Amino acid sequence: MVKNIKLIRVTRDYSQLKVQMDTGISQSMLSKYETGDAIPSAENLMILARYYGTSLDFLMDLTDEQKPYPPKR
Repeated sequence: MVKNIKLIRVTRDYSQLKVQMDTGISQSMLSKYETGDAIPSAENLMILARYYGTSLDFLMDLTDEQKPYPPKR
């Protein structure tokens, strides 16, 4: 489940439209991700993780830690 995709968006007071405009991921897909009606592709998960400055693990609800991992050297 990817419930943290909605959590992080709402916490930052972003609308789905803002996220769509900033990431290029359609609002309808974002809605489906947030309701669990669709699972994001690896590419879209990476786009969202970079956009929110968090890790894939946080978006996938595998950790409560929102900080991203250190960048690869």
